[in-house]
Amino acid sequence: MRLRKKSLTTSMTALLTAALMLSACGGGAKTADPAPADKGGTSTPPTEEAGKFVLGETPLEFSFYGHYNEYTMPPWGQDESSKWIKENKKVTVNAIHSQGNAQQKFNTMIASTQLPDVMWMDRGPDVEKLRQADMLVPYDEYLDKYPNLKEWMGEEGLNMLRSPDGKLYQFPNWYTNQPNGNAGYVINKQIYTELGSPKLETTDDLYEYLKAVKAKYGDKVVPFEPHVQGQGIEVLYSAFAENALTRWISIRGVPNGDKLTSIFTDPIFRESMQYSAKLFREKLISQDAMTQTVDQVKEKVNTGRVAVYAASSPTENAMNAHAELAAKDPNGGYFMIWPIHKEGLDKNKIFPGTYTQLGWNVSVITKSAKDPEAIFAFLDWYTGPEGQSVLMWGPPGGYWDGFEEDGVTPKFTEKYVSDAAGLNKLQAITTNLHWNGNTVFIDTAKAKYESTLPEEQRNWSTRWQYEITWKTQANATEYINLDPAPDSEEGIIRQRVEDIFTESRAKALYAKDDAEVLAILDKAEADAQSAGYDKLLAFKTTKWQENVTKMKGQ
Repeated sequence: MRLRKKSLTTSMTALLTAALMLSACGGGAKTADPAPADKGGTSTPPTEEAGKFVLGETPLEFSFYGHYNEYTMPPWGQDESSKWIKENKKVTVNAIHSQGNAQQKFNTMIASTQLPDVMWMDRGPDVEKLRQADMLVPYDEYLDKYPNLKEWMGEEGLNMLRSPDGKLYQFPNWYTNQPNGNAGYVINKQIYTELGSPKLETTDDLYEYLKAVKAKYGDKVVPFEPHVQGQGIEVLYSAFAENALTRWISIRGVPNGDKLTSIFTDPIFRESMQYSAKLFREKLISQDAMTQTVDQVKEKVNTGRVAVYAASSPTENAMNAHAELAAKDPNGGYFMIWPIHKEGLDKNKIFPGTYTQLGWNVSVITKSAKDPEAIFAFLDWYTGPEGQSVLMWGPPGGYWDGFEEDGVTPKFTEKYVSDAAGLNKLQAITTNLHWNGNTVFIDTAKAKYESTLPEEQRNWSTRWQYEITWKTQANATEYINLDPAPDSEEGIIRQRVEDIFTESRAKALYAKDDAEVLAILDKAEADAQSAGYDKLLAFKTTKWQENVTKMKGQ
C-alpha cells in the first residue's frame, strides 16, 4: 500500500489501485534468486552454507508493525499469496496494528522497550531514534549471504540508506535505479476528438485548448483537473524550464550552485503560478482545486467530465475510468500526451514527475527479534523474483507458472488476460503486503509480457508508462531525507514555512492579475525569512550535499 504523504511517488509509486498499476521501476542488476526455479515456480533449495537460513526448512514466525495511522495489515494466510507463503515457506507473520494512533503507539513501544520484530516505517527521524537507542539490527553481514537486495538495488542505493555510523539498518520498499512513475497529462479522448484533435504540446496550446473546452461544454466539463492539493499545478511547474524538478516544490528549495534557495523567489515557480492563476481566474481549472477530495476527483474522471487531468499519478484513476468509458463508447476513454512545455524549450528536457532510488519507506529489524538473520533471509526472498511474483500475481500455477530460462522473467498464463477481475481482487489485498517491493522486477516483467499482447488486451496504465511516463520522470534521489526532526529548531521553522507556502499558493491562485501573484509571493518570502527560512535552507543544503557525497560512494 502506498500511503501517500504527497509528495511521489514515487513514484509508489502508485500501487494503490487495481490491475498491474505500479508506479515504479528500478533496482540493480537483474539476477535470479539464489536458487533456480522449477516448473511450478518454487525454488529448489540451495546447498546450505554454514549458518545460512533456508526458507521452507525451518518454520519462521515474527511480529510486524506498520507505523501508519491508516495502515492495517491483512490477516496473514487468508489471501492466496500469503497462504501459499505460509504453507510452502513456513513463514507466519503476526500483525501489530497502530489502531489509528501510530505516533503514540511508537512512543509507548520505545518507552517500554517492547518492540515488534519488524517495523515498517518512513525513513527519517523515527528510524534514527531507534538506531540511537541501540534497538536495531544492522544488515551488513547478511548482504552477501542473501544477495537479492544487494544485486537488485546496487551499492549506490545501499550507500544512500546507510546510517551515520556507516551501517545499513533499513530494507527499502519500491527501490529503483531506473525511471519510474506516472506524473503527467491525461486527455479525454472524446472531447479531444470533438474539438478537432488540435496540437497540444506547449503552454500556449494548452491555454487555447482549455478555452475551447469551456466555450463548447460550459460548466458540464472541467477543462483542467489538477487532482487534490494542487498536484496538477506542480506538474505545470515543470513546463516552464528545462530540467526543472517538481521535487523542488516539495522540499521548498531550489538548487542554485551548491546551495538551496527560496522557492518563493524562484523565477520558474513565479511564472508557473502566474500561468496557473490565469487559468483559475478564467475558470479553466477546478475552482475547488485546493479543497476537493480524492473521491470527488474520481467521480469527475469516471464520468468523463474532465478534459485534461494532471497529477503526480493520474493513471490510477484514469485507468479504471478509461475502461468504463471505452466499454460504453469505442471513442470514449483517455490517453496520455507528452508533457506540456513552454514554447522554445526542448520537450525532451521536461519532467513532470520524479522518482528516487530508495523508493518510499523501509523495514527495520529490531533487537527484540529472536532470529534476525532468518527474518532478513525472508525479506530478501520477498524482494526477489519468486517472492515478488507470488505477491503480485499469486501462487505459481495461476496467473503465472515458473520462470523463463533466465530464471527471472515469469511465464504468464492465459489466465493473466482472461481473469483480469480476479487478478485485480487479489492485488487489492496483496498491495498491503508489499513491504519490500522490487519495482524494476515488477515493471520489467509486466511490460515485457504486455508488449506481446494485442493493444486491446494491454493494461492501459502499463502502455502509457512504457510509452510516456517512465521516459519523462527525473531522478531526484539527491533531494530525499532533507527534513529536520520536528522538535528541533529547524523543524519548528519548517512547519512555519509549510504553513506560509500553503496559504500563499492558495492566495496566488485567487489573484486578480500577474502583478498580484508576484506581490503575494513577495510577502510570503518576507514572512518565511522572518520565520527563519534561511536557517532551514542552510540545514537542507547540508543534508543535500551529504546525499550527493553518499551517491558518489565517498
